Amino acid sequence: MVLETTDIKSITGPLLLVSGARGAKYEELVEIVLSNNEHRLGRVLEINEDLALIQLFEESRGISINNAKVRFLNKTVTLSVSKNILGRVFDGLARPIDGGPEILPEDRLEINGNPINPAARAYPKEFIQTGISTVDGLNTLVRGQKLPIFSGFGLPHKELATQIARQATVLKLENITEKSLKRDDEFAVVFAAIGITFEESNFFISEFRKTGALSRSVLFINLADDPAIERIATPRLALTCAEYLAFTLDMHVLVIMSDITNYCEALREISSARKEVPGRRGYPGYLYTDLSTLYERAGRIKGKKGSITLMPVLSMPEDDKTHPIPDLTGYITEGQIVLNRDLHRKGIYPPVDVMSSLSRLRDKGIGKDKTREDHPDWANQLFACYARGKEVEELAIVLGEAALSDIDKIYLKFVNEFENNFVNQSLSDNRTIIQTLEIGYKLLKMFPQEELKRIRPEFKEKYLK
Repeated sequence: MVLETTDIKSITGPLLLVSGARGAKYEELVEIVLSNNEHRLGRVLEINEDLALIQLFEESRGISINNAKVRFLNKTVTLSVSKNILGRVFDGLARPIDGGPEILPEDRLEINGNPINPAARAYPKEFIQTGISTVDGLNTLVRGQKLPIFSGFGLPHKELATQIARQATVLKLENITEKSLKRDDEFAVVFAAIGITFEESNFFISEFRKTGALSRSVLFINLADDPAIERIATPRLALTCAEYLAFTLDMHVLVIMSDITNYCEALREISSARKEVPGRRGYPGYLYTDLSTLYERAGRIKGKKGSITLMPVLSMPEDDKTHPIPDLTGYITEGQIVLNRDLHRKGIYPPVDVMSSLSRLRDKGIGKDKTREDHPDWANQLFACYARGKEVEELAIVLGEAALSDIDKIYLKFVNEFENNFVNQSLSDNRTIIQTLEIGYKLLKMFPQEELKRIRPEFKEKYLK
């Protein structure tokens, strides 16, 4: 029997408080029927005896407390999944927007999945090639990792996210040569665009179609003018889709979410409408818990072939890394890729700040039988040279280049060459890990070999001669 009530007590923004809802369930879907027979969807947020607080998936404008009917549907938000979901584009509530047919479901999955049990997690250790040198070489992405991109407003994070989604692949590494780098065909991308503009939506969809990446991808597009509650559902739909592809179809899935800041703003808007006590900068006190329910759904499970790797993109307000969103994200994830505004002003793409970026699982995904045996030494030496070069750069500003020693001048030149030839690459430049290593060695040849103290002699003999 379907529960119905017409006793609407109040309407505040996207929230409805109704009476006569005894028997309703938390997260249950609700249908609001207006006097003109228009139907709108919502979900139950809170229940107290016969009172229910309902959150609308659409705007509340036009709903009257006098003649609207509230119908409880006795089901939760679910995602219809099948093998045919690959290559499709959906809106933020998983409705097709690509002109294709509805998905004929093999299963219907609830979108509020659970974080992976820590005892069931398998340790991430397989290398994922993104084609971006600063990621593959120095801040390596590992299968099952959570590696966010910290950006700022106006920085090219949407281009970087699209490029990674287009180029990323799990590689079958045989003898570590160009010819032996083969793409694993059981690799898919789930892309969730959260609170973006119509222009950005067209950019993402056209880029995926133009490059052919759409055939192995699933896109969920939530626009900025869509209701805030839809932004809460979009990342959960994307992760539910990823869980199906990874743990039912045994695929390796890369999930990219852009922009998590818009998701958190929606949380703040809804929390304010519910008159909850605010936390830091007005965000709800449960922001950390809420973000962890998303991020911790990524990973590998013992006994399962598939995996979920997560790269959330977030814009830091005023480029502030101590802002609650990047701050809390950093506690949950295994590192971060940081975009730098000064590099962007120099015309460098992608403007990845090597010194601020970090992949805590890098050493687990590189080395012998993974990328190449010299990769760890190579990465440590590049980091050391770039760090020393940045110190010399500051010294040159104070004292002038004439006061620098000959070796300091080499370090100063290295910084410029490193940023322009290693960090900088075009949108279409898809570098293999072998090409990335070769570019790095070419830069290291600027130094006398006695300066390269982090590379073992056998690797110097093999790669620096």
